[in-house]
Amino acid sequence: MITPDAIGTFALMVGLLTLTPGLDTTLILRTAALGHRRRAWGVVLGIQSGTLVWGVLTSLGVTALLTASRLGYEALRWAGAAYLVWMGGRLLWATRRHSSSQSRPSAGARREGETRTGADDLLLGGWRQGFVTNLLNPKMGAFYVAVLPQFIPAGASHLAPGVLLAGVHILLAVIWACALIAFAHALRDRLQRPSARRYLDRITGTVIAAFGIRLALGQ
Repeated sequence: MITPDAIGTFALMVGLLTLTPGLDTTLILRTAALGHRRRAWGVVLGIQSGTLVWGVLTSLGVTALLTASRLGYEALRWAGAAYLVWMGGRLLWATRRHSSSQSRPSAGARREGETRTGADDLLLGGWRQGFVTNLLNPKMGAFYVAVLPQFIPAGASHLAPGVLLAGVHILLAVIWACALIAFAHALRDRLQRPSARRYLDRITGTVIAAFGIRLALGQ
């Protein structure tokens, strides 16, 4: 049985990792800052669904096989890099292609559009974005392979302790996401102005594309 000390040490490690600004933080902040709280929660749920998958795969030993296979790891790395560069480039292209009056509706019009789109569509779209982004990040798999086995007692079944530790990671990440969404919501009125949204999209697109380039370069 996994010990409370091991859980506490793991929680401290992944807690510091969660607080480190990265791709997940960028996606959540950008989505919530634009007033799409339901979609932002979809992104959060998608990211954490990916974390759970990585935890289960690592516990079953599948992730170790992936990281040991250079071909498999490289294929996942390039797929993740291409997806991030595409996503970041799409945001950057949109800010150049459209003027603020053409591409940025008012808050009232956006809320009306969201109502027409449907809450379920927003949630599902956010979930899909978060899930794919997390699952195509081979560094998550490498991190779990390197860290998770250290906290699982020798001779014990790996699945239950692995899922428990992944659950600790997910819980801390959701708590942090609550703080990020609350912060973005407080600044929503300022960030929803056309010029502010344009700059926000440019910053977000640059950050996401940069993550993709770093992943492609193996950094």
